[in-house]
Amino acid sequence: MAALTYLNYRGLQLVGLSAIALTAFSLSPFIVMVFLAIPRIRPDRWIKFDRKILDLRAYFNIMFWNLNSWDKASTLAGEVENPSRTFPKAIFGALVLVVLTYVVPLLAGTGALDEAKIGEWTDGYFAQVGFEIGGRWLDLWIQAAAAMSNMGLFEAEMSSDSFQLLGMSEMGMLPAIFAKRSKYGTPTYSILLSATGVIILSCMSFQEIIEFLNLLYVLGMLLEFAAFIKLRIEKPDLHRPYKIPVNTVGVVVICIPPTVLFVQVMCLASTRILVVTGSMMIFGFVLYFLIAKLKEKEWVKFLTTPLEKTEIDEEAYVSLLLEGSSDKEEPLQGETDSSLEGINKIK
Repeated sequence: MAALTYLNYRGLQLVGLSAIALTAFSLSPFIVMVFLAIPRIRPDRWIKFDRKILDLRAYFNIMFWNLNSWDKASTLAGEVENPSRTFPKAIFGALVLVVLTYVVPLLAGTGALDEAKIGEWTDGYFAQVGFEIGGRWLDLWIQAAAAMSNMGLFEAEMSSDSFQLLGMSEMGMLPAIFAKRSKYGTPTYSILLSATGVIILSCMSFQEIIEFLNLLYVLGMLLEFAAFIKLRIEKPDLHRPYKIPVNTVGVVVICIPPTVLFVQVMCLASTRILVVTGSMMIFGFVLYFLIAKLKEKEWVKFLTTPLEKTEIDEEAYVSLLLEGSSDKEEPLQGETDSSLEGINKIK
């Protein structure tokens, strides 16, 4: 874990290149497995399953966890050149890739194996599928790919979490120390805090971690939806680099189906996870007032934010954030200069 944390410390470009390499290595054995499975596939096996061993709570939570967190990419927008053009292409490509990498290997594996083995499917069973289809070499290759895939997930999660902490610090919501960047441009203390969170979660089982993360995620997404709708109603003319081409009613309608799904996820959480999540929420409320007190008493240094301390046009402020990834600094006129000076001190 220390080596992967250091990789994040060295910069997003290195993380991105390593993620591409890890993705290619992780997908390669499944591509080979699919081609080897084609002669053995029987489509009628795709619709057969053992209802007695079906665990809907585990299935639903794992499926939801595998397909969520698309909003995480937004925390890295300030580090990307021309994100308004880059992000839609990247997200569309990632969506296609994710669907194919889940569906195609599953169709190959379930269609090629004997029906008697349906009840044996469990965590990590793809390695056994590889063994049945290609032999021991494919089994080992899939296990290595799984390990590399987990490394890639770790890198992506830490990057998004640490830059989210950096953004909150730059806006004055967290102490200034979390906005301090290394010589590689990465948020040093935010990365360390993210690594600490991973260590704490390691005491829980895989299923508990998934339920816990899913529950926190849906609560956060409900807040994002509420903010999304409120901004559309109260500030419809605010500059937006990504704008969904529907009116306010359409925005509300779009948010209804995922909200229903989020409620379903919350209903599936176990009692222990509800208690842990509730405790974390209480801790969050206490931490909010503690941070406000620290800020008021000036016991800890906070950055002065443009939104709180200066009268800046909202569109100009959004444009400032969008241009943050550029090497060129073009200061805004008038009162913005003092705000930029405060932000640049941490770079």
